[in-house]
Amino acid sequence: MSDLKKRVAFQTLGCKLNFAESSTMARSFPEDAYQRVSPDSEADIYIINTCSVTDTADKKCRQAIRKIISNNPEAFVAVVGCYAQLNPGAVAQIEGVDLVLGTDEKFNISSYIENIEKKKAAEIHSCEKIDAAGFNASWSSNDRTRSFLKVQDGCDYHCSYCTVPLARGASRNQPIEGIVKEAKSIVAAGVKEIVLTGVNVGDFGKSTGESLEELLRILCRVEGLERLRLSSIEPNLLTNDIIKLIASEPVLMPHIHMPLQSGNDHILGLMRRRYKREVFRDRINAIKELLPAAAAGADVIVGFPGETEEEFEDTYEFLSSIPFTYLHVFAFSPRPGTPAADMPGKVTEKIKENRSRQLIRLSESHKNLFMRENTGEIRNVLFEKKNFSGMIAGFTENYIKTFVPYNKSLSGNVLRVRLTKVNEDGTMNGELID
Repeated sequence: MSDLKKRVAFQTLGCKLNFAESSTMARSFPEDAYQRVSPDSEADIYIINTCSVTDTADKKCRQAIRKIISNNPEAFVAVVGCYAQLNPGAVAQIEGVDLVLGTDEKFNISSYIENIEKKKAAEIHSCEKIDAAGFNASWSSNDRTRSFLKVQDGCDYHCSYCTVPLARGASRNQPIEGIVKEAKSIVAAGVKEIVLTGVNVGDFGKSTGESLEELLRILCRVEGLERLRLSSIEPNLLTNDIIKLIASEPVLMPHIHMPLQSGNDHILGLMRRRYKREVFRDRINAIKELLPAAAAGADVIVGFPGETEEEFEDTYEFLSSIPFTYLHVFAFSPRPGTPAADMPGKVTEKIKENRSRQLIRLSESHKNLFMRENTGEIRNVLFEKKNFSGMIAGFTENYIKTFVPYNKSLSGNVLRVRLTKVNEDGTMNGELID
């Protein structure tokens, strides 16, 4: 084995931030000694980058760990990320896990993996206190069409249901100068679109005395960058100036995703969110006024402790009254160590499921209307690589997944497409103009 490259595979769960960080961890393994392979193939080392945003996420992490160990009992298994930071003991107790690394340690993972012999007991390196001053720059590099660039980490909001501040620490970011350098490297690698990601991207600049608007303006000037997209931003941090900048800069994509979480002010208060619902309405209206074709998405949690039927209906009516494009709907999941876990008025799983279905149907209706409004319009589509049974897909500026007949030469290129048909799965078909 010493004369051969060791095969290392990454299994990434959770958010786009995790994908960016997995790519960065992978680049820390010297190419002359390691070969990166798919997590579905046979490897010597498996690294599982975990999520812990919900109870369901925790379960998926445990299932993924056990599946990899079951399929590869002789392989060295390392578990890193948020679940490993919050529950290192529970992870270490899973038979077959060899190494557990927390939030800070995972970026030095290659130094922890020198001897890949199976261990009798998992080795834990998970710091109790996260380095509030530390920032590990990260960007994804396994897709030549799009790269997720980490610009911010941690969160100071301490919403009553969320463990992210416990898993990732305080809000912090890299200076703009360093981010621009990374963006130039990404563009030099042939990537056409950069998606800015983080835990609370709108909080960018808090630790360096800069601002998100300033970062966006400077990144728009990076030579060769064709598309720049925000992953998500809190509604109270989305300023009019940022919306105006997106409307005026062709490089910035007209696609804004904001976590609403509830359309009822009483529930927002229990959640310890930093706005009332009218702030969200105002931001959606401002987006649509300057960017009428923009996609505006939102996150919503149903079944928060104490949410009555009347309060849920209030959320439903509020959402029905605003021009959002789509929703990401989550059923409340109590997280150990958070105030919400001990709040009275727990909502049954059956009720949460029913409320989720109602909002998903509302989301589908809004998204279908949005796509019908786009039918016949000419949009710029960045095509992906995959061949979908004779079709190739890509995303428009306003985030509509669009299919045209497969042609290998389209991959990685931004081309004009007329949108012609709405599909039942929430995508569209189109025809090339160029």
